[in-house]
Amino acid sequence: FLPRMSPYKPAYFFCTTSRSVRDGLRNLMTVSDRWLLPDGVEDILPPLAGQIESLRRDVMDTCQRWGYQLVIPPLIEYLESLFTGTGHDLELQTFKLTDQLTGRMMGVRADMTPQAARIDAHTLGQEGITRLCYAGHVLHTRPKHMLTGRTPIQAGCELFGSASESADLEVISLMLEALRVAGLPRVHLDLAHVSIYEGLIGEAEFDRDTSAAIFDAMARKSVPELDRLLGDCPIGSAGARLRELARVSGGPEALAEARRILSGASDNLSAALDQLGRVAEMLERDFPEVSFGFDFCELRGYNYHTGLVFAAYVPGHGDSVAKGGRYDAIGSDFGRARPATGFSLDIRALVTLGKRSVCRSKAVWAPADNDATLEQVVSELRMTEVVVRALPEDNGVDPSTRGCDRKLVKQGDHWIVQTLS
Repeated sequence: FLPRMSPYKPAYFFCTTSRSVRDGLRNLMTVSDRWLLPDGVEDILPPLAGQIESLRRDVMDTCQRWGYQLVIPPLIEYLESLFTGTGHDLELQTFKLTDQLTGRMMGVRADMTPQAARIDAHTLGQEGITRLCYAGHVLHTRPKHMLTGRTPIQAGCELFGSASESADLEVISLMLEALRVAGLPRVHLDLAHVSIYEGLIGEAEFDRDTSAAIFDAMARKSVPELDRLLGDCPIGSAGARLRELARVSGGPEALAEARRILSGASDNLSAALDQLGRVAEMLERDFPEVSFGFDFCELRGYNYHTGLVFAAYVPGHGDSVAKGGRYDAIGSDFGRARPATGFSLDIRALVTLGKRSVCRSKAVWAPADNDATLEQVVSELRMTEVVVRALPEDNGVDPSTRGCDRKLVKQGDHWIVQTLS
């Protein structure tokens, strides 16, 4: 009944099937199987759901205090929008379906960054600086790695209209502040610059297949493969410099080593190293608790990033917990070229990794009593308290099992709040 889906091709939703096919699929599922969810998709239950929502609110409140305006993009869009600029790297992660009204192909968003860029370039169309923030579910055709699901709760900020270094610093600082709000005990920030690889690979003038192999080896940090691919390059050539850079990562000493390797290279490469140094220095001043490093093999988002890129990590978690960078080219695809930089993070992952305490007030138990005075008291209490109203079926239930530490008791003509014994 179902088409075979290659792991290397996008997954599709089929909105129209014959009744016989639908009935056949339905009959294949027993009653006991109908509660099952697809792999990588799960319900979020109490109390985790409350913790996630609390952090989402706090992160969005933090972003708005920095001047970022909240937007809520739609869950689905036409593919032309989702795959513009940033979205091309997301094609394999995007579920697709057919719009029954127009016949056009739509996609369920796998990343909200292209949507924010569309809103800035087309929907808002403001002049000058625009700051946007967002939070919501995205859907992936497959998990990014074994420890994640297919329905992350993505939050992020995008700053449009400034190509300045100050804009990059603001976005990175806001990301680190959001991680601080999430209660992450230790954070390491890696900085990189796509212009370095771009300049060297362009200068080397390798053929397409060799360039693709080098890119793949660099992205995987496979030094032996790079030695095989670039071992014959003369000393001082772009290829030899790429091979040396693949061995360089770490703190300030890595930046100094990169300067040595790229000594005598183009002014653009020197400018990129200078920017990395200045940004790291400013961030170390403002976030002394964060460790900083440089990774010159970082090619994540190379197809759309145009400058400084960054990723935050915590010990014991292999994947980044937040990431971002500059992507000045995406606005032109929407008819309005705008410099841009931003970051995104997964709220669910931050709740799991963070040591954040969420204060939850215990509730007040109100009996199942049809009393007009009680109704008024409950309404007034609910302005500031959580009140659980008992139902007839709750007869004999211990209120503490419903999250209550107090109860409403009638004394004379008045209802008062008493602590549960």
